[in-house]
Amino acid sequence: MSRRIDRYSHEEDLNIFQAFTDLMSNAFMIISFLLFISISQALLVNQKLESANQKLQSASPIIIDEKSGKFKFPSGSAELTPDLQKYIKTTIEPEIQKATEKGNIDFIQVIGHTDSQGIGNAGNLDNTLISAATGKEKVTALKAGSNADLGLMRAVAVVQLLQQTKGLEKVRFRAYSAAQLYLPSGQLAPISATSDDTRRRIEIRFIPHGQTK
Repeated sequence: MSRRIDRYSHEEDLNIFQAFTDLMSNAFMIISFLLFISISQALLVNQKLESANQKLQSASPIIIDEKSGKFKFPSGSAELTPDLQKYIKTTIEPEIQKATEKGNIDFIQVIGHTDSQGIGNAGNLDNTLISAATGKEKVTALKAGSNADLGLMRAVAVVQLLQQTKGLEKVRFRAYSAAQLYLPSGQLAPISATSDDTRRRIEIRFIPHGQTK
């Protein structure tokens, strides 16, 4: 009787061991499959990012600076001079159209930069900025109370002109101001109240579509 019990006990141990082995094998297969899916998705996202970056290689930022002689706003103003309007229409707009045709562009940033000369006026952007940005008010109605205001006003003025361009009506533009914060190199600017045409500029940057899951 004890031999039978021992035999049954041994067979039961073998069955448990076999079941445990099968369970571990199945778990390993499931984990391997999930890991394969994760790696595949990561590779796919990386390929999409590389493709987007390749498309954007020809869409490097466009810089319009006063030093070039092609960018000049009246002091403290966002009014586009006839020469600046002509330059934007004949040179900048074709570059933007070319970039939007080739690139994976989500929207375009237009960033106004100023020097550190102080502005002592009282600004009115809190009350009139939205109206000017939507075309209900002229940009020339805006009054800057700071360099941050002035940079934003000039960016809005450029955006408004670009949005009137045939072929760019559906392009999304966003106006920003960097005020006197950054040098053309991207470094933080030193404190200085002097006039500096190398720092007064408009940057146009192309932002790619984000990757969706």
